[in-house]
Order: sequence, then structure tokens, then C-alpha cells
Amino acid sequence: MPRTTVETPAGTDGASLSHGLKQRHLSMIALGGVIGAGLFVGSGAGIAAAGPSIVVAYTLSGLLVMLVMRMLGEMSAAYPSSGSFSAHAERAIGPWAGFTAGWAFWVLLCTAVGLEGIGAAKIVTGWLPGTPEWAWVALFMVVFCGTNLAAVKNFGEFEFWFAALKVGAISLFLVLGVLAVAGVLPGTDSPGASHLTDFLPHGAEGLVIGLLASVFAYGGLETVTIAAAESENPVKGVASAVRTAMWRIGLFYIGSMAVIVTLVPWDDPAVVESGPYVAALDRLGIPGAGQLMNVVVLVALLSAMNANIYGASRIGYSLVERSQGPKALGRVSGGVPRTAVLASSVFGFLCVLLSYWRPDDVFSWLLNMIGAVILVVWIFIAVSQLRLRRRLEREAPEKLVVRMWAFPLLTWVALAGMAAVFVLMAREPDTRVQLYSTGGMTLALAALGYARQRVRAWR
Repeated sequence: MPRTTVETPAGTDGASLSHGLKQRHLSMIALGGVIGAGLFVGSGAGIAAAGPSIVVAYTLSGLLVMLVMRMLGEMSAAYPSSGSFSAHAERAIGPWAGFTAGWAFWVLLCTAVGLEGIGAAKIVTGWLPGTPEWAWVALFMVVFCGTNLAAVKNFGEFEFWFAALKVGAISLFLVLGVLAVAGVLPGTDSPGASHLTDFLPHGAEGLVIGLLASVFAYGGLETVTIAAAESENPVKGVASAVRTAMWRIGLFYIGSMAVIVTLVPWDDPAVVESGPYVAALDRLGIPGAGQLMNVVVLVALLSAMNANIYGASRIGYSLVERSQGPKALGRVSGGVPRTAVLASSVFGFLCVLLSYWRPDDVFSWLLNMIGAVILVVWIFIAVSQLRLRRRLEREAPEKLVVRMWAFPLLTWVALAGMAAVFVLMAREPDTRVQLYSTGGMTLALAALGYARQRVRAWR
């Protein structure tokens, strides 16, 4: 496979990012990156709204995500960069686009770090009542900030074992579930199709709600293309991760949703209250299932915290190296952008404090502002791929190690799908506010980015 120059420019102190991630790290990050806390817990609300048709919702959104990952993989294999889609948008569309996509995603990741810290703390305080949530959040932030301040291989090792546990847990769940559905699991009777008869309990409206919930459950897949720039062989790593994305999404997301709605009635209150995986395991009569799944959810949250601090620091570093942010964030020491790591962690902890100080206004406003950022990023990815593919075919066809399927038809299909999700969000009162808030932030960043671009052009 041809080797490609990796965009890891020198930091403000002349140092550059290391290449400490091994192929096993990248493979497991890609594998475990699709298994987030949103899948274990957030899918319950989608099932309650869509019923058994949640399988259709996850399939449709999964197909869209596969197309996005293929487009991103094509560009990242050709131009490996710690800036990932932000760097691709700058190259394809202009500096303002890289600025907008990069900083919007940075805010999303940092806010997510805070949310995941709060979720993890709630689980631990459930086991140790009387201990303050804020103390656990602070502990988690210190641990993962420290992990990311050290060599990148430490981040890789944490994610390797976190991902291994998540993959093992969901694989075991799928095996037990399939055996139960087949009627060969000792002590259980197969429900057959009895829970699938009311396929669309709330009609098309319920399916739409389930579809929107499933779209945002896939967030986080982009991290592997950011991490690839610091791996031993970025091109091979990206190509492998993207090519296996289809079966990973099909198995872990769509497969587990199919098992759950077959085993558990969609309107069982436990699906939302305890989470769909706990509800399914309880239905199978497996002792201690709830606490076991809480451990897995805790691991998923901690894994997401670790990965999001990493992703935010690398996106921030890349933006600064492209003169799109404060120079201080570009300082590299020991192959790690430590100032960017600290800034990303501090912003994440600030989000936690806001959730305690101003939960009804400032924090809820922040959550609404990032509600649809992932869709904005996906649009930048699709538009960038449309433009860069033509350029690559003309100037460097040997860099097309990963190719988008049926180009440009499926790229336009993906863009149409994203537009459809925006329309659906505008129809739903709960998501309409998120759409408008994210739109406002995106327009503000685009205006600032364009103004910076014009000022630099005049100099």
C-alpha cells in the first residue's frame, strides 16, 4: 500500500505530534468507537417512540453514517491529518469552512466530556450514596486529562482496554439474545414474533422520533480518523477502519436493536427506566444483569470522556497550526499538544459547573447549541469530498486508497439524507430548538471565519 505524507506540522515550539498509536490501538478504537453510552442508554427513548420499527430507524441512519464514514475515509487516507474533516474542509472549500467545522466540533466534544462525566458520576454515586457527584466528575477529569497529557500511547492503551470490554459485553449480549430468540437458551422460552406485531405503534411520527434519536447515537465515529494521524501507518489504519465500518454498525447497532425488540415488549417501562439492555437481560433472568450493565455503561462513558478530550485537543491543535486559533494551543511537548489538552479539559469541567449553577438557562442553551453539530460536520464532509475527489483524480489518483462508492451519486444521496434529517428536526418541537440554536452558532462561526479569511487575504 502506498505511504502518504502525514500532516503533523510542528507546534509553536518546533515540536510535532508523535506517532505512538499502534495498529492494534487504532483497530480497537475503530471497533469500540461505535459503541457509546448513547447506544446502551439513549436507545431506550427511541424504542419507546418507534416500537419495533426502531430497527428500520437504525438501519436508515446507519446507512447514512456508512456513507459519511466512507467519504471521510477517502479523504483521510489521501490526506492524513489530526484535523480530519476540518483540514479537509479548509482544503476543499476554504479557510472559513475549516474554521467553522473545527471549532463547532471542538465545542461539541468539550461539552460532551462534561455530560459524560456527569453521567459516570451518577452511576458511581448510585453505588456509593452520600458521595458528592462533583468530586467524582473532578476525579474523572483529572485522570483523563492526565492520560492525555502523557504520551499518546497511554491514550491508546486506555481506549484499547475500554473498547475490548465494550465489544466483549455487547458481543456476549448478542450471543445470549440470539440463543433466547431461537429458544435454545436454558431456562427461557422463545417469544417468537409476539412482540413485533405492533410494528409502528405511534405511526410515522414515532418512526421519525426514533430516526432522529438513532442519528445522534452514531456520533463519535470520526475520532478514528483523527487518531490515525498519530498511528504508525495512517493510510492503512484509516482504510481498515472505514472498510469494516459497515459490519460493525450492522452488528452492534442494528443487530442489538433487533434482539431487544424481539425479546422485550416495546412499551415495557423498564426499557426507558433501566435501559433496553438491562431490560432484555432481566427478561432472560440473568442475575445481577442491572449492575453488570451499569459497569459496562460506566466504561462506555469513561471511554467517551477519554476519546473526546483527545479528539478536542487534536482538533484544536490542528486549527492553531492552520492559523485558525490562539497560538498557545499549538504548543507541543513530548509529542503531545498539552496546552490544547488542558484547554479542552477546562472547558469540559466548566460545562459540568454550568450544569450545577445554571441548569435551566445557560447549560440548557449550551446543550441546544450543540444539538445538531454532528449534522453540520457531516455536510462539510460531503461537500469537501465532492470537491476533493475531482482534484485527486486529476492530480494524485494514487492517493485514492479508499474510494467512495458510486461517486458522485451516493455522495448526493447522503446530502439529500442530511437535508431530510434537518427537515424532520424542524417539524419536531423538541429538536426544532436544537436546530435553530446550532444554526445560529454555525452562522456566527462561519461569519467570523470568513472575516478572518478576508483580513488575511488583504494583508
